[in-house]
Amino acid sequence: MAKFAARLRASKALEATTEPYVAYGATEHLFKLCTTGGDYSMTNLGAGEDKPTTSAGEELGVPKPGSWYENYDILPTFNAWAQITFLHMYLLTVRLRMFPADHARHWHQNLLDHFFYAAEDRMAVFHGIEARSVRNKYLKDLFVQWRGVLAAYDEGLIKGDAVMAAAVWRNVFGAREDVDAVHLAEITGWIYQNLRELEKKGDTQVASVSFNFGRPGKAAAGGAARAAA
Repeated sequence: MAKFAARLRASKALEATTEPYVAYGATEHLFKLCTTGGDYSMTNLGAGEDKPTTSAGEELGVPKPGSWYENYDILPTFNAWAQITFLHMYLLTVRLRMFPADHARHWHQNLLDHFFYAAEDRMAVFHGIEARSVRNKYLKDLFVQWRGVLAAYDEGLIKGDAVMAAAVWRNVFGAREDVDAVHLAEITGWIYQNLRELEKKGDTQVASVSFNFGRPGKAAAGGAARAAA
């Protein structure tokens, strides 16, 4: 993918036409990487069985191996999937801002488009939301949430660890009062850790998905202050 993209971009006459196609294919792979932390499946139910739900009425899924649900007090719901995926997408968005300006807009838009394709598919297949009008309403709400996510995490980058941790608390943990401060520290450190690693990668390495986000953990918890310094 990266070599193909480089050859296409070598022709200035074709650049404006080919960049959206290159971005679409590459961001599809990048988006899949963003979804692993929040991925879940649904339980196969028998006739007449009701789907398990949270106390707030959200349908509960079954955590996929390697997801954040295994280590953190987060329930596997559609909203949790969206917020964990958004956080990974935010890390990529920060790095994509370093692409040439005339390319970056295509990459940003295609990454977001892949999210909405996946979100609508998940609504229909996992949660049985058949009415297109209802799905569209949820998609509009998700777009508003995404804009808020960008603003919240950008503010954290500017103002430091405490503001970043507060953004994680509001978005990933739904501003619950019982959240473990250690978990917030781990995820905040993981954010800075990944931003550092992505900054070191060249555009070609990012485009060819030559990296992995990894999972938050104790090693990342102490890195927030060092990264922000």
